[in-house]
This record gives sequence, C-alpha cells and structure tokens, in this order.
Amino acid sequence: MTRLSLFLLCLGLTHSGNGATTDLTFAINSETRPLQDAVASLMPLDFAPPPPTPAEVVIAQENKEYDPYVTVIRVGTEAMFPNRDNVQHHLYSVSKPKRFEKPLYASGTSESVVFEKTGLVTLGCNIHDWMVAYVLVVPTPWFVKTGTDGVAHLRGMPPGRYQLEVWHPRLSKSESREVTLMAGENTLEAISLKLKPDRRIRRAPTGGSGGY
Repeated sequence: MTRLSLFLLCLGLTHSGNGATTDLTFAINSETRPLQDAVASLMPLDFAPPPPTPAEVVIAQENKEYDPYVTVIRVGTEAMFPNRDNVQHHLYSVSKPKRFEKPLYASGTSESVVFEKTGLVTLGCNIHDWMVAYVLVVPTPWFVKTGTDGVAHLRGMPPGRYQLEVWHPRLSKSESREVTLMAGENTLEAISLKLKPDRRIRRAPTGGSGGY
C-alpha cells in the first residue's frame, strides 16, 4: 500500500466588508513524492454555503484520453465534453449520481451534461476501454485539486466549523473529519491515507482502430 500524507496550513486572514476570510494552502504527498489529482473539499457546518456562480468546465476527449483525468465541480454545474480527436467517441457513465450515455459523436462536435447530484461519477468510453476519468460533484464552493507539485491553494473561507472530505481515485472511500478554522493562523493535523494499487487498463497500441 502507498501512504499518503495530507498537510493543510492556514496562511493567514484577510478582511473585507463581509468580515474575516481565511486563506488555506494544501500540500498532499504520496510517500515522499507530491501527489497529483487529490481532492479536498470543505463544507461549512455553522452556515449555508453561498449560492453557486456559473462556472465553465471542459472535459476534453483528446489523444484518446479524457483531459483532465480528475475534475471537481459544484453540484448543478454543466460540463462540456468536446471531441478533439479525429475519431468517434461514445461517452457514458453508470454511476448512481449521474447515469447518462452520449452515443457516437464525431470529431469537432461536443456534448454537455449537467450534474444535479453530489457524488462520484466515473466516465468511460464504449470504444476505447482505457479511457477513464472521474467527476467529483461536491455541495460546496470550497474545494481544491492538487497539481503536479502536490500543492493547492484555497482562498476566501470564513472562519468556523467545516467537514473536511479528502478523495483520490485510488482511495477505497473518502476520508472525512470535522475541523475548526479560528480567526488567525490555523494548522490542521496531518492526515495519513492508504491508497490502492493503480488498476487502470493500459492503453491499447495505436493503429487498427477501424475508423474509431
């Protein structure tokens, strides 16, 4: 098993007309290496999150892969799925939060999907079995996904109690705990997680696609 350590550091407070807000930096590591595509979200427990704002989300089909591999969005968001390959794709999901199917559509065209329920949605392609991606739909505007450096930034949170959810494609289930962010500088205790082995289907050799 791979060990994952999550370190969260509150870097300070800024003040606006609506009161104090907290800036957070998240550093996530797998063993001693930065971990990409880990997601952390914070749901307020003492007040309702602010209403959603429109967001542009694109999950492209390019080079016979989904890009990005992991996407995190707020519930109610519409995602666009452009086909940027010169072959057809058949997008689908059988995940409970969002079951849908977008049959064969050609290069240069696009489909869209609205994600009305929270939860994890796994994307597949009926033509290219190795094409897998994940959409994590969360109820809060405060979420981050790590880049190649394993670090992500989150800004503009009010102090208070939150439910912290941490997720990665190789976790059996998300890790959850209650945290309290006080006015001033906050440091959250490191979280250690176990990751499953990477079981992704490896990409088929190029050629012999039969026009797909």
